[in-house]
Amino acid sequence: MAPVSRTVNLALAATAVALVLHKIKGKKQKRKWTKDWLLKRSQYSLINLLNELRFHPEDWHNYLRMDEETYFELLQLVTPLIVKQDTHLRKSIPPHEWLTATLPFLATGCSYEDLKFTTIISPQLLGEIIPETCCAFHTVLKDKYLKVSLLI
Repeated sequence: MAPVSRTVNLALAATAVALVLHKIKGKKQKRKWTKDWLLKRSQYSLINLLNELRFHPEDWHNYLRMDEETYFELLQLVTPLIVKQDTHLRKSIPPHEWLTATLPFLATGCSYEDLKFTTIISPQLLGEIIPETCCAFHTVLKDKYLKVSLLI
């Protein structure tokens, strides 16, 4: 068998390097399951703002369109229907934040994309939270506030 020439060896080495570089460049970077700023909900959440607004009832009312007493009464009514359990992977979003995300949505009609910045909750999750909270509103308030005439 004839010895392999130096040129052939260099060509094989260059091809191997090119293949390795192509494979490294071709790999997609793995995406995180959530954005970093969404993980800082406890730091940037509206709950911190509401804790401050409790000392300024006019601002509280201006933001949530109801007084503090009504808010906490509503929260108490809907909590059993919207509370979720924590998992070993992540903490659930408390009912307080569900309600605080839903009320501005109902008052302003802003999109989930806009609301994600004030609530620090992803639009996908807002798409679950807001309808579920509205169903809870209906369930707890229908007998007292939604009277249907039985006359046909």
